[in-house]
Amino acid sequence: MKTLPPGSTIGILGGGQLGRMLSVAAAQLGYRCHIYAPNANSVAAEVSAQFTCAQDDDIASLTRFAKSCDVITFEFENVPVEPLHQISSCAPLHPPIAALDIAQNRIAEKVFARDHDGTTAPFAEVSDRPALDRAIADIGAPAILKTIRMGYDGKGQSRIQPGDDLDSHWQAVAQQPCIAEGFVTFSHEFSVILVRGQDGEIRFWNTPHNVHEDGILAASTAPAPVAILDQQDTARALAARMAEAMNYVGVLTCEFFATKDGPIFNEMAPRVHNSGHWTIEGAITSQFENHIRAICGLPLGDAGLAAKKVEMHNLIGAQADNWETLLSDGTNHLHLYGKGISRPGRKMGHVTKLHF
Repeated sequence: MKTLPPGSTIGILGGGQLGRMLSVAAAQLGYRCHIYAPNANSVAAEVSAQFTCAQDDDIASLTRFAKSCDVITFEFENVPVEPLHQISSCAPLHPPIAALDIAQNRIAEKVFARDHDGTTAPFAEVSDRPALDRAIADIGAPAILKTIRMGYDGKGQSRIQPGDDLDSHWQAVAQQPCIAEGFVTFSHEFSVILVRGQDGEIRFWNTPHNVHEDGILAASTAPAPVAILDQQDTARALAARMAEAMNYVGVLTCEFFATKDGPIFNEMAPRVHNSGHWTIEGAITSQFENHIRAICGLPLGDAGLAAKKVEMHNLIGAQADNWETLLSDGTNHLHLYGKGISRPGRKMGHVTKLHF
């Protein structure tokens, strides 16, 4: 276990809003952040000490970046893995590369969860068009076709209903390797958000109830309804087993469906997560601060609730244009990500309300 003193430099791969909020949390603890991202307009770079704008596979730039850092983390799980192996000797990388390897492949992710006694939806690999016929014959419809790699917030997906023309769905995913997942009948969606320190200590935040609209997280509320809390221990135990198996350091999020037969694992995100944004005001220690604490070898902070109830609502597209109205309610905590132009489906910010 290596403890980094304040004044050390934390490298963050990715320049979006998660990197922005990590940088703010790091600065409060006295650390400097160095952002590495391919896009010049980085909202994370606006609040960081250093910024390298270069491509993810630019080994020379990555190496210079890594050598300037005392520890490296990431805010986006689709960072190419191979270049990271080439810079792994320059600075510690938390969470581990193995977590990225698993999270970037939806088949590997489901198998990993099953290997650690988790329950998933029925699924089948779809490598070509005939395989799609076999998959639907096996798991049935309705089903959802997802690209094995990339895709988030509902992108790279196509929902299949009984009797559908499968050719159109295969075209919808651009004929890429996919996973076909059977539909799950569930009452609620929820996420388990944990942080694991370098010494193996694990702490959990309150389990939020998540509501999605058009494949995008719309709201998270904690504490969750009883139907979720009844399944919380089982879900937490799986998330902890997975974290320990990866020798994980940092914040890990696992998403679940609450069903009559118990929690069904959906996917994991090896990073701070949108469903944990409420922790900035709603927990004693936020997911962002605890991630920084973990990767820097500091003692973990208390993850308990700071209020009786916490609600977080994402501001999608033009919803962020209502910032003045939102601020007219003095109990709202408004976070705008500085993205400028609002577009449909784009996460522009979030607002959190605490109930005491």
